[in-house]
Amino acid sequence: QVQLVESGGGLVQPGGSLRLSCAASGFIFGWYAMSWYRQAPGKERELVAQISSNEAGISYADSVKGRFTISRDSDKNMVYLQMNSLKPEDTAMYYCNAYRTTTSREYDYWGQGTQVTVSS
Repeated sequence: QVQLVESGGGLVQPGGSLRLSCAASGFIFGWYAMSWYRQAPGKERELVAQISSNEAGISYADSVKGRFTISRDSDKNMVYLQMNSLKPEDTAMYYCNAYRTTTSREYDYWGQGTQVTVSS
């Protein structure tokens, strides 16, 4: 079955760094755009970063541009989010997402999330 398993979250001081990882299985990884979303308490889930299936398209939320980097390793079926210069407002649950659309169907998979807390 489809699985997306996030890891790498934790508690970090402002200005610190974390690297999130997402291990994908149960689907053809190379066919899917991969994204990281986050949701802070009391707020809606928001798109943080996205990378296309062929890595040609990468986009970021304005709030993380220049600080976060998304990447994928198709040999290992992994997607990563390198987060630098972390701020308290980056505190949230971070979710990995796999998405693909065809003419007849939409495929949309989510992981369980990993908590990131930025605090001194």
